[in-house]
Amino acid sequence: MLTLRFILKNLFRHKLRNSLTIVGIAVSVLSFGLLRTTVDAWYAGVEASSATRLVTRNSISLMFTLPVSYEERIRAVDGVTIVSRGNWFGGVYIDEKDFFPNFAVDARTYLTLYPEIQLNEDQKTAFLRDRKGCIIGVKLARRFGWKIGDPVTLKGTIYPGNWGMTVRGIYTGRDKGTDETQLMFHWDYLNETLKKSSPRRADQVGFFMIGVANADVAAITALAIDARFQNSLAETLTETEKAFQMGFVAMSGAIVAAIRIVSMLVIVIIMAVAANTMAMSARERLGEFAALKALGFGGGYLALLILGESMALASIGCALGCALTFPAASAFGSAVSQFFPIFQVSTLTVTLQGASALVVGLVAGIVPAWRAQRIGIAEALRRIA
Repeated sequence: MLTLRFILKNLFRHKLRNSLTIVGIAVSVLSFGLLRTTVDAWYAGVEASSATRLVTRNSISLMFTLPVSYEERIRAVDGVTIVSRGNWFGGVYIDEKDFFPNFAVDARTYLTLYPEIQLNEDQKTAFLRDRKGCIIGVKLARRFGWKIGDPVTLKGTIYPGNWGMTVRGIYTGRDKGTDETQLMFHWDYLNETLKKSSPRRADQVGFFMIGVANADVAAITALAIDARFQNSLAETLTETEKAFQMGFVAMSGAIVAAIRIVSMLVIVIIMAVAANTMAMSARERLGEFAALKALGFGGGYLALLILGESMALASIGCALGCALTFPAASAFGSAVSQFFPIFQVSTLTVTLQGASALVVGLVAGIVPAWRAQRIGIAEALRRIA
């Protein structure tokens, strides 16, 4: 109890300096948390992937399509339980800055294959019955103020023209990692329109989504699918949904690596600031240390006082930084929702924040504590004379 009183008294001896140090640690912990959450947001699609889903696309690139006739041949492969099809539509609503993901999908099979898309039965029935209907995520609905029955017109970029549709459902995510910012409409609507305007582009699929019986047969099934279309005019590449998502993350790997490096540098910088604060505090109290040693307190006790003060500064700063991380992440996530539809602070991030603050406290206090432990009474008094 006496040791704790010593630590608390020393902690508030220089209010301004220690307060600024605490604020600095809090800002660094907050910055570290936001940077880590940004990295997590980059991998959100990967984490939300299912081990029992495969994606088949053209082996050359996603820019090239596959004939819709491949669907029946894929369905006949052993291990395949369900097949759906889709195209990245890439439409623009009003202006390019209003971008959001939008796909043309085979509605019935897609909703079966992706049970994490939660849609009530009335809305699901209305969507399936309306060839020009679409469903949207709840976050997208909030962003534009859309309601059931509202008309939506997308300006095509990949598929030119104005594409009118009606909101028939607003889905929510079953899991935290489910993207609630997407729009999905009927693949048949896209295909039938292309048959009239661009017949050569009709009956083409951007990718097939495939369900398998269990994760153990995913690799074998993927190889079997690709073997079926080997040496054809449009060879395929089939991979797990996770590997498919990782392909997009890999395109921006340098950016992710840079963010991770910056998050580490933030901790190193505040470590130097906290170490300077503790060094100044220890130098100012050399006389007190000499007096305590003269009274019989050992060097280990003095080291404990300094380390305790350093850890207290780091703990307060960490608590403040962690508390601020959640509202800051919520505000930042809302501002960048069109780029990062899932921006949530994970338990691992908070754990790393606490661990980094612990490291800062230990490193900042260990050298001053070591010096206080080793310095003699006469030498300490001579330094302050």
